[in-house]
Amino acid sequence: MIWLTWRQFRGSAAMTAAVLLVLGIALAVTGPGLASRYAAGIADCTPNDTCTDFFDRFFGEYQIPFLALTLVVLILPALAGLFWGAPLVTRELEAGTHLLVWNQSITRARWLAVKLGLIGLVAMASAGVCALAVTWWSDPLDKSAVPEMARMAPVVFGARGITPMGYAVFAFVLGVTLGVLVRRTLPAMAVTLVAFAAIQLAMPLLVRPYLMPPVTSTFELGRTNVEGMVPQDRQGGAMQVFLSTSAVPGHAGAWVLSSDLVDPSGRVVGGDRASGPSSTIARSVPVSTTSGPCAPRAGLGTDACTAEINRLGYRQQATYQPLERFWTFQGIETGTYALLTLALTWLCFRRIRTGLS
Repeated sequence: MIWLTWRQFRGSAAMTAAVLLVLGIALAVTGPGLASRYAAGIADCTPNDTCTDFFDRFFGEYQIPFLALTLVVLILPALAGLFWGAPLVTRELEAGTHLLVWNQSITRARWLAVKLGLIGLVAMASAGVCALAVTWWSDPLDKSAVPEMARMAPVVFGARGITPMGYAVFAFVLGVTLGVLVRRTLPAMAVTLVAFAAIQLAMPLLVRPYLMPPVTSTFELGRTNVEGMVPQDRQGGAMQVFLSTSAVPGHAGAWVLSSDLVDPSGRVVGGDRASGPSSTIARSVPVSTTSGPCAPRAGLGTDACTAEINRLGYRQQATYQPLERFWTFQGIETGTYALLTLALTWLCFRRIRTGLS
């Protein structure tokens, strides 16, 4: 049975191995140079405190391959469910070949166990090798990425570490389960794609933010969390502050769940719909812009105005998940998908034993 399953699957396995080999060679060739450039840039910028500018240039130069590799890792589990999982049983049911196997000495449970075990292992290994290789290659870029693309960010988190292995085996078993229930290949593939996409969207939106209690703190304003400021009106009675919604001081790479500006009493400061840099909110701070540090004619720059706003007691209040929880979240989420996979596997065996003929 193992030999038969492998013979049916070896073409897909060989193609996957070839693609991963090409990808691995490309990453192995370019990865050391990328890491060397990052190390040299850090050595040059640290004495002059210009690393922020270096990060922007470095990440901007490699942003396209960074996003492309992230997308590859995110898509791979879906492909396993779509092309390996959904047709696995439905193809046998439509052709009637399952009856030939079951009428011999092979039980239904063994037939399904071999298929799930062998191909599921290949799916998990393929996603794991791809994800770990991309994680290694992307490490310098993860350290220099803009906050929206940091390692804890929803899009990037699912393409790093060990979670893609959990995604892949779950997507594969999900496809098999839906195939057993639907019993038609194309409808099963369509339902698998929709179901897996919905689950992958629900996880970062509804589940992952609360895998551990988030941290809520207040921070002084500075270059990390203020993207800019402009006088609000000609009367000079307020300054429009563009507060970052994706970064907090002292916690680089944190996943910011919420961010707002609060006054000295802790109340959220209101604002208008003024347009500003992306990933910011506009908040109005009552401070003189005709005289003092926030006056354009003072020539003191935004740092002096920021210091004045801090002196008045205004702070950023943010709720976030720190980067230090990355591997903890990876383990919890992978374990969650493992439990879901076990539940679907049980459903598959139950359906095979009682609902198919």
